Amino acid sequence: MASTLFGGDDAPSPPPDGPGLFGDAPEAPALFGDAPPDPAPAYRVLARKYRPLGFADLIGQEALVRTLRNAFAQNRVAHAFMLTGVRGVGKTTTARIIARALNCIGPTGAGGPTAEPCGVCPECRAILADRHPDVLELDAASNNGVDAIREIREAVRFRPAQGRFKIYILDEVHMLSTAAFNALLKTLEEPPPAVKFLFATTELRKVPATILSRCQTFHLKRVPQELLRGHFAAIAEREGMSAEPEAIAMIARAADGSVRDGLSLLDQAIALAGADRVIRAAQVVDMLGLADRGLVFDLLEAVFAGALPRALSAMDTLHERGADPGVVLSDLLELTHLLTRLKAVPGLAADASLSEIERERGGAMAAKLSVPVLGRAWQALLKGVNEVAEAPDRRAAAEMVLIRLAHLAELPTPGDIVKRLTDPAAAPPAPRPAPGGPAGGLQAIAGGGRAVAVAHPAETPAAAPRAAMPRSFREAVALGGEGNPALHAHLIHSLHCVRFAEARIEVRARPDAPRDLAARFAAALTEATGTRWTIALSNEPGDPTLAEQGRAADAGRREDARHHPLVQAVLAAFPGAVIEAVRDRSLDAYGLPPAPEEPEDMPEFAPPDADSAWGDGVPG
Repeated sequence: MASTLFGGDDAPSPPPDGPGLFGDAPEAPALFGDAPPDPAPAYRVLARKYRPLGFADLIGQEALVRTLRNAFAQNRVAHAFMLTGVRGVGKTTTARIIARALNCIGPTGAGGPTAEPCGVCPECRAILADRHPDVLELDAASNNGVDAIREIREAVRFRPAQGRFKIYILDEVHMLSTAAFNALLKTLEEPPPAVKFLFATTELRKVPATILSRCQTFHLKRVPQELLRGHFAAIAEREGMSAEPEAIAMIARAADGSVRDGLSLLDQAIALAGADRVIRAAQVVDMLGLADRGLVFDLLEAVFAGALPRALSAMDTLHERGADPGVVLSDLLELTHLLTRLKAVPGLAADASLSEIERERGGAMAAKLSVPVLGRAWQALLKGVNEVAEAPDRRAAAEMVLIRLAHLAELPTPGDIVKRLTDPAAAPPAPRPAPGGPAGGLQAIAGGGRAVAVAHPAETPAAAPRAAMPRSFREAVALGGEGNPALHAHLIHSLHCVRFAEARIEVRARPDAPRDLAARFAAALTEATGTRWTIALSNEPGDPTLAEQGRAADAGRREDARHHPLVQAVLAAFPGAVIEAVRDRSLDAYGLPPAPEEPEDMPEFAPPDADSAWGDGVPG
């Protein structure tokens, strides 16, 4: 009646027929000029703006949608649902869609429960506006006491005020107290016909089994990255933005299966894009605080090659670009996992969800590395991530992890050691320890200059055949490490030869070398040759280690091959091709050419009475 008399709420007021009670109404003065324009509508974040309104809009939850559609079609809708999954996959959204589907009456007002709510009837509009009197959404984190459940128990006794069903949506239901769960049991088991319970939780294991047994449980999965990429790209286009595919891929990867998290990141990326309305990968890298993917590959390649200067330089570059040390190690951990998957299943290199650099460089790296090496790197990085999180200097802790990784890359894997120890063809029996006493053993000469380890041959009734005397440090290492892979690895990676003479070697040991390395080296040579050997430690630089010489020689051969006209023609004909290895049958086991023969008359040095830096006793 009132609307008819006064033209309705939206009708303009009629003009006055004459002067008012106090004469003509004066015009309102414009105190600040023209009337202010209507305020712009409040901005809605993408996660709310594009919230699914029906089952057809839910992405990545095909099993859930199919089950609920069939339940509505067969009129077998349960009285209680438990929706579980990680954050942002659509638990509460699904509960609201179910609430609309149960209460929808259709555009004509004569419809019943349906899997396709109309969205235009008063019930649907009220639920969408969050003002339906019979659909109550509670946060169990803040209403977790038994009193809140008692209020629900009292309310369910009354019929719905407006809709077909009275629906209770409890979010984060695992936060309810034990008393609250117990108070809910009887009502949940035998609710009134017009009452439905919809529970959502991220911690299903914290919900009592007595509650779960009274509900139908649906596990909402993480949304796959390919679906997220397509979803985010479509939303960016609807927002009038263009986006680089790599930028969308990074947002989808950072979302970790959560649609809401990804939309929040996309919202931030759109704001960062600026006036040109282009979402660029470089901006997303800065926004997410990620390390540059190419630099992460460079860093891991340097670590696996044992190239510490190159690895630390890459770490410095990442630090200058603002990458957090913990994030860098996490990226290395993720990349190691990716390489392991590519090694185990090479067909994954064609997976469209991987970026171009992951497919190309990742596939090439995986082909060169073994699963034991990757597994060892995974364990070291996993431990390193925790160390960085607890360290007072995160950057120093991350660099220590890289140094440890580079050192591990030069060592044989446990499987290689076991194989060499158990294969008679590859590993002859380890030399027997020389007995002590006057007949054999080790003797250390004490002094103040350098340390000298002297090994005396053991006298045995039946002497074993003796090996020929080595003519170079390289031959001495090969002979001393024969049958003992661990000792051989230390000799290759930890000793710098300063001078070599028959039965006498002067070396500089790296700081990470075992303290008894010189004594073990001398004992192995003495046992193999039957001649007493003296190993002296020096502070002089000496030659590079055999491992360093091998790497340098390999790099030189690669460089020479790269400049060969035929190789250059091949590289030009096949873009992306790389030189993996240069094989030379004349090289020895260390990748080095045969050493020139030493003259027979070698200078004597390191006499037995030389000084020692260790003091009295055997080194180590």
